Amino acid sequence: MKIAPSILSADFANLREDIIKVQEGGADWIHVDSMDGHFVPNLTFGSIVVKAIRPHTHLPIDCHLMVENPDYFIQEFAEAGADYISIHLESTPHVQRALQLIKSFNVKAGIVINPATPVSLLEDIIHMVDLVLVMTVNPGYGGQSFIYETLSKIKTLDTWKKEKGCDFLIEVDGGINTTTIKQCAEAGADVFVAGSYVFNSSNPEERIESLKKAVRDSA
Repeated sequence: MKIAPSILSADFANLREDIIKVQEGGADWIHVDSMDGHFVPNLTFGSIVVKAIRPHTHLPIDCHLMVENPDYFIQEFAEAGADYISIHLESTPHVQRALQLIKSFNVKAGIVINPATPVSLLEDIIHMVDLVLVMTVNPGYGGQSFIYETLSKIKTLDTWKKEKGCDFLIEVDGGINTTTIKQCAEAGADVFVAGSYVFNSSNPEERIESLKKAVRDSA
């Protein structure tokens, strides 16, 4: 079980302090959502933010690239200090090449699918990835409601792990709270991205612990 607060919901005027706060509060990873305003309608930040926060946390930095042509950005995110770089299956016709490029920088490679994308499309590349991120909301904005139909994708991936002997992590992102995290954990998810649920609270440590407790209770 890993809780990965998304800095998309952090206070950007106090980003360093917010990261330290969730790190001390029990977070396992720091999740960075990079959006280009083309692949998704929102525009956020690039590798410069990863480079800026890298000295202030010892936690793995999990970079989710919601961008067209992710090949153009992989090297700069890797050099900025990313530990994981995940790209969308829908973002490039050259998925294998992009995954190979991520790995060439000794960074763990992740693949992401949108809620409407069939999980079956991952079958031929599943052996290449360290992480599969199932979007449980449509990407682009924080604070959306969980899409329950995505639970079947998590279950399928968990079955593949057992049947194929794979060791990739299953990550979920979107609408995560104490109710939905339990359902995702029961379906087989390992890593849980939570943005507004953690950062919009006056007590992020309490929120992180409540998420971890919900996962433990699901076991």
